[in-house]
Amino acid sequence: MMTDSLTVLILTFNEAPNLARTLARLTWAREILIVDSFSTDATLEIARQFPQVRVVQRKFDDHTSQWNFGLDQIRTDWVLSLDADYVLTEELVAEIKALTEPPPVSAYYAKFRYCIGGKPLRAALYPPRAVLFNRNQCRYVNDGHTQLLKAKGATGVLNGLIDHDDRKSLAHWLWAQDRYAILEAAKLTGTPTESLSRRDRLRRRIVFAPLAVFLFTAFGKGLILDGWPGWYYVFQRTLAEILLSLRLIEEKLKK
Repeated sequence: MMTDSLTVLILTFNEAPNLARTLARLTWAREILIVDSFSTDATLEIARQFPQVRVVQRKFDDHTSQWNFGLDQIRTDWVLSLDADYVLTEELVAEIKALTEPPPVSAYYAKFRYCIGGKPLRAALYPPRAVLFNRNQCRYVNDGHTQLLKAKGATGVLNGLIDHDDRKSLAHWLWAQDRYAILEAAKLTGTPTESLSRRDRLRRRIVFAPLAVFLFTAFGKGLILDGWPGWYYVFQRTLAEILLSLRLIEEKLKK
């Protein structure tokens, strides 16, 4: 069984609003490794309520280094890599339990159902992510404000969904998004245009991306039909693009 040679890996920093819900869906896992960046809230107290959790602490420098540090602490071949606000659906748990070794791929991607205040949205901009993989064939690399998993072998897609359900405050979200915007602006300005994706080329033009995101999420994705949770997400994503545009303009003003 895949679950016999699998460790769950989670990064945390002040994740008390999220962690208990995530861990409650992982009681089947033999070991859960939490790499904590010296949380100052109840994160560690919550983690200790689950007997299969092992906590190691490391000062945060960047996500890529933090994830790879976690991989180096794991003894099993397979890893289920989760953010602290990723809540596995029952369908995905059953799918993972049914997997057997050796699988035909080195990594599996999962799709997400985005939630606002616990209410699922009909759509979102959140991309699929490689969450289940063989650590001997995969490693994280930097990609702007986030990280990508580079897999040496073939990849597959899981059918079950993960709920992305972040319950932290809006103030925390604003703080995090500005940090992300700084890193993303550095990536966009430091990468040749021909190497950027179509989406990133639009973002580097500064003016058009926020409006495009607003129209696409509200009307293209139909989130105006999801009531206030839908509008909350639309404004979140639009504001994130505005912050990035401001950081890009700031770079231009320095020249």
